[in-house]
Amino acid sequence: MNHRRNESRTSGFPIFALLFGAAIIAAGGVLHVYYKNRQIQITREIDAMDRHVEQYRLDIRTTEMRMDQLLNRYVIRKQLAENGSTLHPISVAIVEEINPVTSNRRSVASAAP
Repeated sequence: MNHRRNESRTSGFPIFALLFGAAIIAAGGVLHVYYKNRQIQITREIDAMDRHVEQYRLDIRTTEMRMDQLLNRYVIRKQLAENGSTLHPISVAIVEEINPVTSNRRSVASAAP
């Protein structure tokens, strides 16, 4: 009764447009949060992989160091003596150098003397 009859009523389109715009803004906010969280997760995964790679590099260096220690001729000689091995050193004159020949044989050693 307080409205005049000749006054135009607001149509539904502006209300629909406002609701649609609010929905787009809300969806944009949700997507922004989702992508930001995903970015943080990926960064954490990359950091974890870097830590794993560094650990593997450390393991490789440790293994190489142990191999060098185990392949030390003086350490091998000492271990053989401690174990009571019957192996004994040979003179350099007995050592034969063999030139590698390209052949189709795949065998490494022969059982025949």
